Amino acid sequence: MKKALLAAISMMAIGALAGPALADGELHIYNWGNYTNPDLIKKFEETYKVKVTMDDYDSNETMLSKVRAGNSGYDIVVPTDYTVQIMIGEGLLEKTEPSQMENFKNVRPEFVNVYWDDGRHYSVPWQFGTTTFTVNIAKYKGDINTLAILFDTPADLKGRINMLDDINSVMHAAERYLGIPRCGDDKANLKKLNDLLQKAKPDWRTFSYDTQAKMLSGDVDVTQDWNGDSFRIRQKLPTATYAWPKEGIEGWMDNVTVLKGAKNLENAKLFQNFIMDPKNAALISDFAGYDNGIKDSHQYAANPDWASSPEINIPKDAPTPEFVKPCSPEVVAIYNKIWTNLRK
Repeated sequence: MKKALLAAISMMAIGALAGPALADGELHIYNWGNYTNPDLIKKFEETYKVKVTMDDYDSNETMLSKVRAGNSGYDIVVPTDYTVQIMIGEGLLEKTEPSQMENFKNVRPEFVNVYWDDGRHYSVPWQFGTTTFTVNIAKYKGDINTLAILFDTPADLKGRINMLDDINSVMHAAERYLGIPRCGDDKANLKKLNDLLQKAKPDWRTFSYDTQAKMLSGDVDVTQDWNGDSFRIRQKLPTATYAWPKEGIEGWMDNVTVLKGAKNLENAKLFQNFIMDPKNAALISDFAGYDNGIKDSHQYAANPDWASSPEINIPKDAPTPEFVKPCSPEVVAIYNKIWTNLRK
Protein backbone atom coordinates (compact mmCIF):
# COMPACT_ATOMS: atom_id res chain seq x y z
CA MET A 1 0.00 0.00 0.00
CA LYS A 2 2.82 2.40 0.96
CA LYS A 3 4.73 1.63 -2.24
CA ALA A 4 1.56 2.17 -4.27
CA LEU A 5 1.03 5.54 -2.57
CA LEU A 6 4.59 6.60 -3.27
CA ALA A 7 4.24 5.52 -6.88
CA ALA A 8 1.05 7.53 -7.24
CA ILE A 9 2.73 10.61 -5.76
CA SER A 10 5.66 10.14 -8.15
CA MET A 11 3.31 9.90 -11.12
CA MET A 12 1.59 13.11 -10.06
CA ALA A 13 4.95 14.85 -9.75
CA ILE A 14 6.03 13.71 -13.18
CA GLY A 15 2.68 14.86 -14.58
CA ALA A 16 3.12 18.27 -13.01
CA LEU A 17 6.48 18.69 -14.73
CA ALA A 18 5.10 17.51 -18.07
CA GLY A 19 2.50 20.27 -18.29
CA PRO A 20 0.02 19.02 -20.92
CA ALA A 21 -0.08 15.57 -19.27
CA LEU A 22 -2.13 17.12 -16.48
CA ALA A 23 -5.65 16.94 -17.87
CA ASP A 24 -9.02 16.66 -16.27
CA GLY A 25 -12.64 16.33 -17.25
CA GLU A 26 -14.27 13.60 -19.30
CA LEU A 27 -13.90 11.46 -22.39
CA HIS A 28 -16.73 9.60 -24.10
CA ILE A 29 -15.74 6.61 -26.26
CA TYR A 30 -17.91 4.61 -28.66
CA ASN A 31 -16.15 1.37 -29.62
CA TRP A 32 -16.85 -2.16 -30.76
CA GLY A 33 -18.19 -4.45 -28.04
CA ASN A 34 -15.82 -6.66 -26.03
CA TYR A 35 -12.88 -4.86 -27.58
CA THR A 36 -11.43 -2.50 -24.95
CA ASN A 37 -9.19 -3.54 -22.09
CA PRO A 38 -10.53 -2.11 -18.79
CA ASP A 39 -6.93 -1.90 -17.56
CA LEU A 40 -6.10 0.41 -20.47
CA ILE A 41 -8.96 2.73 -19.58
CA LYS A 42 -8.03 2.68 -15.89
CA LYS A 43 -4.42 3.57 -16.72
CA PHE A 44 -5.53 6.47 -18.92
CA GLU A 45 -7.91 7.75 -16.26
CA GLU A 46 -5.24 7.63 -13.57
CA THR A 47 -2.57 9.20 -15.77
CA TYR A 48 -4.64 12.15 -16.93
CA LYS A 49 -7.36 12.43 -14.25
CA VAL A 50 -9.99 12.00 -16.94
CA LYS A 51 -13.24 10.14 -16.38
CA VAL A 52 -13.92 7.80 -19.31
CA THR A 53 -17.36 6.52 -20.23
CA MET A 54 -17.85 3.87 -22.88
CA ASP A 55 -20.64 2.50 -25.04
CA ASP A 56 -20.31 -0.18 -27.66
CA TYR A 57 -21.62 -1.05 -31.11
CA ASP A 58 -21.61 -4.18 -33.26
CA SER A 59 -20.94 -2.79 -36.75
CA ASN A 60 -19.50 0.17 -38.59
CA GLU A 61 -22.94 0.79 -40.02
CA THR A 62 -24.52 1.06 -36.55
CA MET A 63 -21.86 3.54 -35.43
CA LEU A 64 -22.04 5.55 -38.63
CA SER A 65 -25.81 5.84 -38.47
CA LYS A 66 -25.64 7.21 -34.93
CA VAL A 67 -22.91 9.69 -35.78
CA ARG A 68 -24.69 10.92 -38.92
CA ALA A 69 -27.82 11.57 -36.87
CA GLY A 70 -25.83 14.16 -34.84
CA ASN A 71 -25.53 14.98 -31.15
CA SER A 72 -24.20 11.53 -30.29
CA GLY A 73 -22.34 12.86 -27.25
CA TYR A 74 -19.24 10.83 -28.12
CA ASP A 75 -15.73 12.17 -28.54
CA ILE A 76 -14.02 9.08 -29.94
CA VAL A 77 -15.18 6.37 -32.33
CA VAL A 78 -13.18 3.43 -33.70
CA PRO A 79 -14.09 2.87 -37.37
CA THR A 80 -12.61 0.28 -39.70
CA ASP A 81 -10.41 1.50 -42.55
CA TYR A 82 -13.06 1.96 -45.25
CA THR A 83 -15.36 3.69 -42.77
CA VAL A 84 -12.63 6.18 -41.86
CA GLN A 85 -12.44 7.17 -45.51
CA ILE A 86 -16.21 7.61 -45.66
CA MET A 87 -16.26 9.70 -42.47
CA ILE A 88 -13.43 11.96 -43.65
CA GLY A 89 -15.29 12.49 -46.91
CA GLU A 90 -18.47 13.45 -45.07
CA GLY A 91 -16.68 15.86 -42.74
CA LEU A 92 -17.50 13.83 -39.62
CA LEU A 93 -13.98 13.73 -38.13
CA GLU A 94 -11.64 16.25 -36.52
CA LYS A 95 -8.26 16.73 -38.17
CA THR A 96 -6.26 16.01 -35.02
CA GLU A 97 -2.90 15.58 -36.82
CA PRO A 98 -1.69 12.42 -35.05
CA SER A 99 1.46 12.49 -37.21
CA GLN A 100 2.58 15.49 -35.14
CA MET A 101 2.01 13.78 -31.78
CA GLU A 102 4.89 12.65 -29.58
CA ASN A 103 4.19 8.92 -29.83
CA PHE A 104 3.58 8.82 -33.58
CA LYS A 105 7.19 7.69 -34.02
CA ASN A 106 6.03 4.30 -32.73
CA VAL A 107 3.59 3.61 -35.58
CA ARG A 108 4.78 0.86 -37.88
CA PRO A 109 5.84 2.38 -41.23
CA GLU A 110 3.39 0.32 -43.28
CA PHE A 111 0.51 1.88 -41.38
CA VAL A 112 1.44 5.54 -41.93
CA ASN A 113 0.53 6.15 -45.57
CA VAL A 114 -2.69 4.16 -45.65
CA TYR A 115 -5.43 4.52 -48.24
CA TRP A 116 -8.03 5.65 -45.71
CA ASP A 117 -5.91 8.41 -44.12
CA ASP A 118 -2.71 9.03 -46.03
CA GLY A 119 -0.12 10.42 -43.63
CA ARG A 120 -2.43 10.01 -40.62
CA HIS A 121 -4.11 13.39 -40.21
CA TYR A 122 -7.24 11.99 -38.52
CA SER A 123 -6.64 8.51 -37.17
CA VAL A 124 -4.26 6.28 -35.23
CA PRO A 125 -4.09 2.47 -35.24
CA TRP A 126 -6.19 0.58 -32.73
CA GLN A 127 -5.93 -3.01 -33.92
CA PHE A 128 -5.65 -4.80 -37.24
CA GLY A 129 -6.27 -8.31 -38.45
CA THR A 130 -7.98 -10.60 -40.89
CA THR A 131 -11.46 -12.01 -41.37
CA THR A 132 -11.95 -15.63 -42.42
CA PHE A 133 -13.52 -18.35 -40.26
CA THR A 134 -12.81 -20.78 -37.44
CA VAL A 135 -13.50 -24.52 -37.57
CA ASN A 136 -13.69 -27.00 -34.71
CA ILE A 137 -11.46 -29.66 -36.25
CA ALA A 138 -12.70 -32.22 -33.72
CA LYS A 139 -15.96 -32.10 -35.67
CA TYR A 140 -14.59 -31.82 -39.20
CA LYS A 141 -11.46 -33.56 -40.52
CA GLY A 142 -11.32 -32.22 -44.09
CA ASP A 143 -9.41 -29.30 -45.61
CA ILE A 144 -10.50 -26.07 -43.95
CA ASN A 145 -8.40 -23.63 -45.98
CA THR A 146 -11.07 -22.97 -48.56
CA LEU A 147 -14.16 -20.78 -48.70
CA ALA A 148 -16.03 -23.86 -49.91
CA ILE A 149 -16.59 -24.50 -46.19
CA LEU A 150 -18.98 -21.55 -46.22
CA PHE A 151 -20.38 -21.58 -49.74
CA ASP A 152 -20.32 -25.24 -50.82
CA THR A 153 -20.63 -26.65 -47.34
CA PRO A 154 -19.53 -30.26 -46.70
CA ALA A 155 -22.28 -32.56 -45.46
CA ASP A 156 -20.71 -32.83 -41.99
CA LEU A 157 -21.04 -29.08 -41.47
CA LYS A 158 -24.45 -28.32 -42.94
CA GLY A 159 -26.53 -26.43 -40.40
CA ARG A 160 -23.46 -25.97 -38.19
CA ILE A 161 -22.20 -22.61 -39.50
CA ASN A 162 -22.51 -19.10 -38.09
CA MET A 163 -21.96 -16.19 -40.46
CA LEU A 164 -21.12 -12.70 -39.33
CA ASP A 165 -24.11 -10.38 -39.46
CA ASP A 166 -21.91 -8.10 -41.56
CA ILE A 167 -22.83 -7.22 -45.13
CA ASN A 168 -19.30 -6.45 -46.33
CA SER A 169 -17.56 -9.47 -44.82
CA VAL A 170 -20.17 -11.86 -46.20
CA MET A 171 -20.38 -10.23 -49.63
CA HIS A 172 -16.64 -9.96 -50.13
CA ALA A 173 -16.01 -13.54 -48.98
CA ALA A 174 -18.56 -14.76 -51.55
CA GLU A 175 -16.92 -12.62 -54.24
CA ARG A 176 -13.54 -14.13 -53.44
CA TYR A 177 -14.98 -17.63 -53.72
CA LEU A 178 -16.50 -16.78 -57.09
CA GLY A 179 -13.30 -15.11 -58.28
CA ILE A 180 -15.05 -11.83 -59.10
CA PRO A 181 -13.93 -8.29 -58.14
CA ARG A 182 -14.87 -6.71 -54.83
CA CYS A 183 -17.42 -3.90 -55.25
CA GLY A 184 -17.82 -4.67 -58.95
CA ASP A 185 -20.87 -3.30 -60.77
CA ASP A 186 -21.12 -5.97 -63.47
CA LYS A 187 -24.74 -7.15 -63.42
CA ALA A 188 -23.87 -10.73 -64.37
CA ASN A 189 -21.40 -10.97 -61.49
CA LEU A 190 -23.87 -9.45 -59.05
CA LYS A 191 -26.41 -12.08 -60.09
CA LYS A 192 -23.81 -14.81 -59.50
CA LEU A 193 -23.18 -13.30 -56.07
CA ASN A 194 -26.86 -13.31 -55.17
CA ASP A 195 -27.35 -16.84 -56.47
CA LEU A 196 -24.40 -18.18 -54.47
CA LEU A 197 -25.60 -16.59 -51.24
CA GLN A 198 -29.13 -17.90 -51.69
CA LYS A 199 -27.79 -21.39 -52.40
CA ALA A 200 -25.52 -21.36 -49.35
CA LYS A 201 -27.99 -19.88 -46.85
CA PRO A 202 -29.85 -23.14 -46.04
CA ASP A 203 -26.54 -24.64 -44.88
CA TRP A 204 -25.99 -21.84 -42.34
CA ARG A 205 -27.44 -21.92 -38.86
CA THR A 206 -27.19 -18.28 -37.75
CA PHE A 207 -26.02 -14.75 -38.52
CA SER A 208 -24.35 -13.33 -35.41
CA TYR A 209 -21.41 -11.29 -34.14
CA ASP A 210 -21.47 -13.36 -30.92
CA THR A 211 -18.95 -15.79 -32.35
CA GLN A 212 -17.26 -16.86 -29.13
CA ALA A 213 -20.52 -17.86 -27.48
CA LYS A 214 -21.63 -19.72 -30.59
CA MET A 215 -18.47 -21.81 -30.78
CA LEU A 216 -17.86 -22.35 -27.08
CA SER A 217 -21.44 -23.48 -26.44
CA GLY A 218 -21.23 -26.00 -29.29
CA ASP A 219 -24.11 -24.29 -31.06
CA VAL A 220 -22.01 -24.28 -34.23
CA ASP A 221 -18.81 -25.95 -35.43
CA VAL A 222 -17.79 -23.16 -37.81
CA THR A 223 -18.02 -19.41 -37.46
CA GLN A 224 -16.98 -16.67 -39.79
CA ASP A 225 -14.85 -14.41 -37.59
CA TRP A 226 -11.67 -12.42 -37.06
CA ASN A 227 -8.24 -13.77 -36.20
CA GLY A 228 -8.01 -12.22 -32.72
CA ASP A 229 -11.46 -13.52 -31.91
CA SER A 230 -10.38 -16.96 -33.08
CA PHE A 231 -7.32 -16.74 -30.83
CA ARG A 232 -9.61 -16.08 -27.85
CA ILE A 233 -11.86 -19.00 -28.81
CA ARG A 234 -8.88 -21.35 -28.99
CA GLN A 235 -7.82 -20.47 -25.45
CA LYS A 236 -11.00 -22.24 -24.28
CA LEU A 237 -11.54 -24.67 -27.19
CA PRO A 238 -8.12 -26.05 -28.25
CA THR A 239 -9.52 -27.73 -31.37
CA ALA A 240 -10.72 -24.39 -32.78
CA THR A 241 -8.58 -23.66 -35.84
CA TYR A 242 -8.44 -20.47 -37.87
CA ALA A 243 -8.64 -20.96 -41.63
CA TRP A 244 -6.49 -19.29 -44.28
CA PRO A 245 -8.62 -19.83 -47.41
CA LYS A 246 -6.76 -20.15 -50.69
CA GLU A 247 -9.34 -18.00 -52.50
CA GLY A 248 -8.40 -14.89 -50.53
CA ILE A 249 -8.40 -13.22 -47.12
CA GLU A 250 -9.94 -10.01 -45.88
CA GLY A 251 -7.60 -7.57 -44.15
CA TRP A 252 -8.72 -4.65 -42.00
CA MET A 253 -7.59 -2.08 -39.45
CA ASP A 254 -9.69 -0.34 -36.82
CA ASN A 255 -8.63 3.21 -36.00
CA VAL A 256 -9.15 5.70 -33.18
CA THR A 257 -10.70 8.89 -34.52
CA VAL A 258 -12.21 12.03 -32.99
CA LEU A 259 -15.65 13.24 -33.98
CA LYS A 260 -16.08 16.68 -35.47
CA GLY A 261 -17.05 19.13 -32.73
CA ALA A 262 -16.08 16.73 -29.92
CA LYS A 263 -16.74 18.40 -26.58
CA ASN A 264 -13.63 16.89 -25.03
CA LEU A 265 -11.30 17.42 -27.96
CA GLU A 266 -8.04 17.80 -26.04
CA ASN A 267 -8.70 14.70 -23.95
CA ALA A 268 -9.46 12.80 -27.14
CA LYS A 269 -6.11 13.86 -28.57
CA LEU A 270 -4.42 12.71 -25.37
CA PHE A 271 -6.04 9.31 -25.85
CA GLN A 272 -4.83 9.06 -29.44
CA ASN A 273 -1.27 9.78 -28.33
CA PHE A 274 -1.61 7.48 -25.30
CA ILE A 275 -2.44 4.37 -27.33
CA MET A 276 0.58 4.86 -29.60
CA ASP A 277 2.83 4.07 -26.64
CA PRO A 278 4.03 0.44 -27.06
CA LYS A 279 3.14 -0.54 -23.48
CA ASN A 280 -0.39 0.78 -23.89
CA ALA A 281 -0.80 -0.78 -27.31
CA ALA A 282 0.19 -4.10 -25.73
CA LEU A 283 -2.68 -3.72 -23.26
CA ILE A 284 -5.07 -3.37 -26.21
CA SER A 285 -3.80 -6.58 -27.79
CA ASP A 286 -3.68 -8.44 -24.46
CA PHE A 287 -7.43 -8.07 -24.15
CA ALA A 288 -8.77 -8.64 -27.67
CA GLY A 289 -6.01 -10.74 -29.21
CA TYR A 290 -5.30 -8.67 -32.33
CA ASP A 291 -2.10 -7.02 -33.45
CA ASN A 292 -1.99 -3.25 -33.02
CA GLY A 293 0.26 -1.53 -35.55
CA ILE A 294 2.68 -0.13 -32.94
CA LYS A 295 6.38 -0.97 -33.02
CA ASP A 296 7.94 -2.83 -30.08
CA SER A 297 4.59 -3.59 -28.44
CA HIS A 298 4.96 -7.37 -28.69
CA GLN A 299 7.66 -7.44 -26.02
CA TYR A 300 5.12 -6.16 -23.48
CA ALA A 301 2.41 -8.73 -24.24
CA ALA A 302 1.07 -10.43 -21.11
CA ASN A 303 0.48 -13.73 -22.93
CA PRO A 304 3.83 -15.07 -24.20
CA ASP A 305 2.02 -17.28 -26.73
CA TRP A 306 0.09 -14.46 -28.40
CA ALA A 307 2.76 -12.96 -30.67
CA SER A 308 3.70 -16.38 -32.07
CA SER A 309 0.14 -17.70 -32.34
CA PRO A 310 -1.11 -19.23 -35.63
CA GLU A 311 -3.98 -16.77 -35.77
CA ILE A 312 -1.74 -13.69 -35.70
CA ASN A 313 0.99 -14.95 -38.04
CA ILE A 314 -0.09 -15.44 -41.63
CA PRO A 315 1.38 -18.59 -43.21
CA LYS A 316 3.87 -17.98 -46.01
CA ASP A 317 1.71 -19.90 -48.49
CA ALA A 318 -1.49 -18.00 -47.66
CA PRO A 319 -2.80 -15.16 -49.84
CA THR A 320 -1.87 -11.61 -48.88
CA PRO A 321 -4.76 -10.01 -46.97
CA GLU A 322 -6.80 -7.61 -49.06
CA PHE A 323 -7.92 -4.24 -47.70
CA VAL A 324 -11.08 -3.31 -49.59
CA LYS A 325 -11.87 0.34 -50.27
CA PRO A 326 -15.45 1.61 -49.96
CA CYS A 327 -17.81 0.50 -52.71
CA SER A 328 -19.53 3.06 -54.91
CA PRO A 329 -23.01 4.24 -53.81
CA GLU A 330 -24.50 2.38 -56.76
CA VAL A 331 -22.94 -0.93 -55.71
CA VAL A 332 -23.84 -0.32 -52.06
CA ALA A 333 -27.48 0.06 -53.10
CA ILE A 334 -27.40 -3.29 -54.90
CA TYR A 335 -25.56 -4.94 -52.02
CA ASN A 336 -28.28 -3.70 -49.67
CA LYS A 337 -30.99 -5.28 -51.82
CA ILE A 338 -29.12 -8.60 -51.97
CA TRP A 339 -28.50 -8.48 -48.20
CA THR A 340 -32.09 -7.61 -47.32
CA ASN A 341 -33.31 -10.52 -49.40
CA LEU A 342 -30.72 -12.83 -47.83
CA ARG A 343 -31.71 -11.87 -44.30
CA LYS A 344 -35.44 -12.48 -44.78
